[in-house]
Amino acid sequence: MRRRLLLSTILMFFFIFSGPALNAQVKITDSNTALHAMQPDYTVPYGPSDAGEIVAVLNLIYNYIDASTPANVVDRQTNAAITDMSKLTPDANFEQGVFRLISYEWGVAYGAMLLAGEATGDQKFTEYTAKRMNLISSVAQYFKAQSGDKQRNNPVRSVLDPRALDDAGSMCAAMIKTLVATGNQSLRPFINNYIDYISNKQQRLADGTLSRNRPLPDALWLDDLYMSVPALAQMGKLTGDRKYFDDACRQIIQFSLRMFNNDNGLFMHGWIQDMNPHPAFYWARCNGWALLAMSELLDVLPADHPSAKTILELFRSHAAGLVSFQSGKGFWHQLIDRTDSYLETSATAIFTYCLAHGINKGWLDHRAFGPSAILGWNAVRTSINERGQVEGTCVGTGMAFDPAFYYHRPVNVAAAHGYGPAIMAGTEMIKLMKGYQVVINDSAVMFYLPGTDWRNYR
Repeated sequence: MRRRLLLSTILMFFFIFSGPALNAQVKITDSNTALHAMQPDYTVPYGPSDAGEIVAVLNLIYNYIDASTPANVVDRQTNAAITDMSKLTPDANFEQGVFRLISYEWGVAYGAMLLAGEATGDQKFTEYTAKRMNLISSVAQYFKAQSGDKQRNNPVRSVLDPRALDDAGSMCAAMIKTLVATGNQSLRPFINNYIDYISNKQQRLADGTLSRNRPLPDALWLDDLYMSVPALAQMGKLTGDRKYFDDACRQIIQFSLRMFNNDNGLFMHGWIQDMNPHPAFYWARCNGWALLAMSELLDVLPADHPSAKTILELFRSHAAGLVSFQSGKGFWHQLIDRTDSYLETSATAIFTYCLAHGINKGWLDHRAFGPSAILGWNAVRTSINERGQVEGTCVGTGMAFDPAFYYHRPVNVAAAHGYGPAIMAGTEMIKLMKGYQVVINDSAVMFYLPGTDWRNYR
């Protein structure tokens, strides 16, 4: 009883003496505060980054991947370093790191490093790719000359004997870009080998569309647009032979006829011939591969090519569809149209690059798509941790016809898919910041052409 009385007395004392103080506090109202100018509680940074901030992020990623996956060759049996490429043996192997030196994901990263070298003027990015491509070429030349048991532990099997588009396309495109950037002609035989596989050996449907027999017969994987089109496009540019451009355009057009949804502006992930009805799952990263494939083709496709306008219009339609699904945090969801699926970094980085690149090339309206690119980059940079690792990236993913498969794919900082796209996004944002006035006007991100006095529009 005494305790209750004491508690009641304390509460009465608080309300009597604190009431006037609370009432004396200034209240925010419509009449005394410009409510529209209040700072929102954004969960990711809002507004443009300057070039210095972006370069700092690129350096962070570079330092991590350079240290975590060295460009070295060792003896498989003794683990002793082999530094003289004239002394390679059948037991030669790449030193194991966090990432592989040869993979489609790292083909993206090699191309990204070349772009970063151009955008920043820092040759360490270019040298990253040049050094590793030279090493791959040296090891591949050695094993190409071997036979029998000496080929048994071949670490460059996918270079000499590609067996899937995953083996060939991305690395082929990266090798061509490296050859052009550095003049390394030793890469040419392996480029020719890759492109021969894509053009002549990979399975196709009756109309020439690249296909697989996995996980079901006559399957189209949207991912395969990136595993083929950039290589074909780069080969067309390198050789001047329009047959490569023709095939690249054919792949994009014939994939889109089967897999692009004109109503929502998205691509489904997988398509199986004769499946009816056909489930449609709009996986984020495969949509990134498709948009990036179109972007890389448009970069080199002759303006007078009969399919150029069709490819550009598809790129614009896809970009518009994607922007309509961007989350308020700047990321895109693992399944783009399902907001209860998780937010995914690698796709967000690819979309950010493509939107920024599309604006920089004049394919997309800077006013409409620029703010989305800014928001996407701000999301991506929050996914780079203090070590330079890219967080929130979905691991390698097969094709499925149920939502649970996509919802529960793991994410991991060792998923190589996030690193090249993050570098690409940063490098293109540097160019975007240089090409436009990007300001906060009336609390929102706005894009203006250089020389425009944007203060006239406040």
